[in-house]
Amino acid sequence: MKNIKNSLFYLIIIGGFSALIYLVISKGKSLEIGRDIVVKKTVNSHWNDFLSAMIENLQHPLAILLAQIITIILVARFFGWVFRKIGQPSVIGEMVAGIILGPSLIGMYFPEFSATLFPKESLGNLQFLSQIGLILFMFVIGMELDLKVLKNKAHESVVISHASIVIPFALGLTLAYFIYHTFAPIGVEFSSFGLFMGIAMSITAFPVLARIVQERGLQKTKLGTIAITCAAADDITAWCILAVVIAIVKAGSFTSSLYVIGLAIVYVIVMLKIVRPFLKRVGDLNSTRESLNKPVVAIFFLTLLFSAYASELIGIHALFGAFLAGAIMPENNKFRNIFIEKVEDVSVILLLPLFFVFTGLRTQIGLLNDPYLWKVTGVIIAVAVVGKFFGSALAAKFVGQNWKDSLAIGALMNTRGLMELVVLNIGYDLGVLSTEIFTMMVIMALVTTFMTGPALDFINFIFKDKKTIIPEEIGNKSKYKILFSFDTPEKGKTLLRIANSLTKKQPDNTIVTAMHLSLSSELHPFEVKDYEREMLLPVISESENLNQNMVSLFKLSNDIDGDITETANQGEYDLLLVSLGQSIFDGTLLGKILGFTTRIVNPDRLIDKFTGKEGLFENSPFDERTRHVITKSKMPVGIFIDKDLEEINQVFIPVFSKEDAFLIEYAKKLINNNGSQITILDASGELKNNREMQESIRSIEQIAPNHIMLMHDRTIKKEFLENQNLMIISLDSWKKLIESQSTWLNNTPSVLILKP
Repeated sequence: MKNIKNSLFYLIIIGGFSALIYLVISKGKSLEIGRDIVVKKTVNSHWNDFLSAMIENLQHPLAILLAQIITIILVARFFGWVFRKIGQPSVIGEMVAGIILGPSLIGMYFPEFSATLFPKESLGNLQFLSQIGLILFMFVIGMELDLKVLKNKAHESVVISHASIVIPFALGLTLAYFIYHTFAPIGVEFSSFGLFMGIAMSITAFPVLARIVQERGLQKTKLGTIAITCAAADDITAWCILAVVIAIVKAGSFTSSLYVIGLAIVYVIVMLKIVRPFLKRVGDLNSTRESLNKPVVAIFFLTLLFSAYASELIGIHALFGAFLAGAIMPENNKFRNIFIEKVEDVSVILLLPLFFVFTGLRTQIGLLNDPYLWKVTGVIIAVAVVGKFFGSALAAKFVGQNWKDSLAIGALMNTRGLMELVVLNIGYDLGVLSTEIFTMMVIMALVTTFMTGPALDFINFIFKDKKTIIPEEIGNKSKYKILFSFDTPEKGKTLLRIANSLTKKQPDNTIVTAMHLSLSSELHPFEVKDYEREMLLPVISESENLNQNMVSLFKLSNDIDGDITETANQGEYDLLLVSLGQSIFDGTLLGKILGFTTRIVNPDRLIDKFTGKEGLFENSPFDERTRHVITKSKMPVGIFIDKDLEEINQVFIPVFSKEDAFLIEYAKKLINNNGSQITILDASGELKNNREMQESIRSIEQIAPNHIMLMHDRTIKKEFLENQNLMIISLDSWKKLIESQSTWLNNTPSVLILKP
């Protein structure tokens, strides 16, 4: 009845007001008399009007800007992905994407397309939008700096960092002396040109360096800690020097710049002594995701914008203000992580690629059309590498590092990346750098960033120091070795109990290893030790409660699934255990089979979704990931699906074919080590005709007659399944259960799916 009333009301309202609209338009025709309205009557004229409107829409500044953004993001993400695949930071791919979209490639070979997509009159919009992205990004960079760590590591790091600035700065200034007449723009003083060449040579890309350290698992080593701390100190020092250089260039002389520098010092003091304590109080009161509401977020964004605006007015560039605003944010890591999440996606994914392409549009490699110009480019690269690489390495050696770590620090500090492009664009905008020298310096930034990874690999090769995350004791082939990989401490404790149930009475002949891997992109380098402790300590404590000898492994990874299988294969384990969540049991049977989704965060992300009757590993959008772990592992793999497993006393093992015979060995281990009660179901009648499997079961019965029971009745009662703690089933048999849409799935206990 209610639906009928709603339908009638809908018809009356829509019909009545539609009639009114038609009536008003019809009557309105009489108002056109005497106004010389031109009526276009032909079909062709209507079509031409449509085409003209479409062309006008395409040429609208907003349409052009949106087309530019779409193109830039697609190309930048693609090249970022390509460069990640070859072991390089994605920022290099995004830098290359910018150059490709600029006049160096697309503009040279497809000038009409380039002129349509990037008309000169549109570049102003692109520049300002990219500057907003840079302001947000520098805000994030400031937040990622941990000033407390700088204080703790100040001695060695400051020596190395300042040496890595002074040496390349001096060399860059010297180089500027020799190329000033040829490459400096007309009307630019030598001091301005030389100072910008010096600062451009001495910059280090802190975010790229930190990512490389994470991906190579160096964050827990002394080398990684020193490198990150040096880069952080380098960042702060270089940006302060850059602010002074900008002040001198804008003021025209050092004496005039003293007023700007004085204002800048007052501004910094206000930010540190007044704004920072205020923000700390706000942050302490709103350190959770729930309390960080829109008014609070607005306070911090306004601080960022006011800081950037103030530094721009003073004359030291808005980016310095954004960097300082990030550095004075509350030091609570949880708060900073939440805020970084809010800012980083927009700045890094959407706006920052615009900056790379805008830089690429200014980079004209075609201008370097003379061998002499390429020789100068080579000299610039050589001076940059000598100053930064060897300057940092010699300073590190002087403060007591060995040659291997000293050279590695030099290679890492030589990374310039995005920060170099920021400095170069500031110099270009101020008119200090010509297009040719700008292009040469962009090429230098690409080369020095690209060479970091290969240089580290070469240093490791020279010093023959190959590291592995496999402990030495695991190399013992005579012992039964279990590796379990977990994403949360609770799952780790559950997997440990399973491993313990298989081995507890054979402590001298078994090795159990707990491994946690986490994505390197999800952790700040300074948080790694605390995070490792948070993940591993509960599992280590559980191993002590169980009196289980256990080895623990922790690693940051860029390819979690690949690292799981690599670790398992290198360690020659006998069993690899990984887990899924309880949530796949939620909902109806149909939902379980056809549409359920599990939330897996880290290394156990084996199966995210069922999408068809083919079952667990087929026709799934995530089957590549699953197949990688299953097919690349050279040992049996156990995929554990948890449903609040607490004990392993009652275990149910269905046997569907003769290929399931290997499950009986696991039954024997559970009985011998844990005293579990095992129920084996002859689900297909295979056991009646398989003498080998019958003999295996009899041998167990002779040793533990009250611990194993054989069932032939294929009708499984709900009460029986509810009384079981765990079901152990082969991978092929599990797929058969899924295909048959078995009612078992409604009442199944926790499941361990085994691939032999």
